[in-house]
Amino acid sequence: MSTYASLVTIEQNYQNVQELASIWGDIRNELESHEATLEETYAILGEYDFLLIIDAEDRDSAYQASLCIERYGLDMQTMEIIPMEEFATLVNDL
Repeated sequence: MSTYASLVTIEQNYQNVQELASIWGDIRNELESHEATLEETYAILGEYDFLLIIDAEDRDSAYQASLCIERYGLDMQTMEIIPMEEFATLVNDL
């Protein structure tokens, strides 16, 4: 499994905050069919509206998960992330 961070902006007009909040359960269920899990969801201030942390089986699964989420009117910028401990191991191998 790999972990991905997605910066999200809302592209679709939602009636209210409750309607927007209700889509996360649907998204979680749909991601499971793409071998991905929505681990964390944060509302953020600034240029982006949300930060999502997604675990996916592989890069293809992460791509399918991103496409799935974008169908809900959310535009995403997704990046693979690794824990600092794993990064430190990579650096030590140089």
